[in-house]
Amino acid sequence: MERPQREIRAVYGASTITVYQAYSPELGLPAVREGRFPASWKRSRMTWIKPSFLWMMYRCGWGTKPGQETVLAVEIARDGFEWALRNACLSSYDRGLHPDRGTWQRRLKRSATRVQWDPERDLHLQPLPYRSLQLGLSGEAVERYADEWILSISDVTPLAREIHELVGSGDLDAATRLLPEERPYPAEGGLLAHLHS
Repeated sequence: MERPQREIRAVYGASTITVYQAYSPELGLPAVREGRFPASWKRSRMTWIKPSFLWMMYRCGWGTKPGQETVLAVEIARDGFEWALRNACLSSYDRGLHPDRGTWQRRLKRSATRVQWDPERDLHLQPLPYRSLQLGLSGEAVERYADEWILSISDVTPLAREIHELVGSGDLDAATRLLPEERPYPAEGGLLAHLHS
C-alpha cells in the first residue's frame, strides 16, 4: 500500500500521543525521574518533538551523538499536540500554500510552533520516499508543553541500543519487531491542511 507523501505516524491512544526527544544524561535522566524537565532545561530555546521513532534515531545516531545520549519517549496530551498543529506554520516557504514569501515570513514570526516534513527513515536510517513530521515549539508552545501537555517521560535509550545492535548484526526481522507500533494519526477537520500543499 502506497503511503501519503506527508503523514503523521505515531504511537497514540484515545487521549495521548508519544513523541521523542534526545538530551544529555544531565537533562534526560532527571526528566525521567521527575516526569518533567528540570529547571536547567532552557524554555527560551525552540524544542523539537518527533512522533517518528526512526527519525529520532537518525537525528541522535541511536543515542550516540554528543548531547543526545539519552533518548526520551514523552507521552503528551493529544489536545495539546493538536493545538500545536493548528497554530503551526511551515518552517519553509511553500508556493502552493502561501500567497507570497512575505506573508509566510510574517506568519512564521508570529507562530509559536513550526512544522518540518523530513524524509522518514528505515532501519539503516536511510531516507524513505515519504515524509515524517517534526514539530518545533517556542514561546507559549514550550510553556504549554512543559507545564500542561506532558503526562509521562520514559527513557527508551536501552530500546534504541538493542534495536541498533540487531540492525548491526543483520537481524532486521527482530529489530522490526521491537520498533514502537506507529499508526497513521487521525488528522480530521483539516488539521494539516495549512501544513502541506
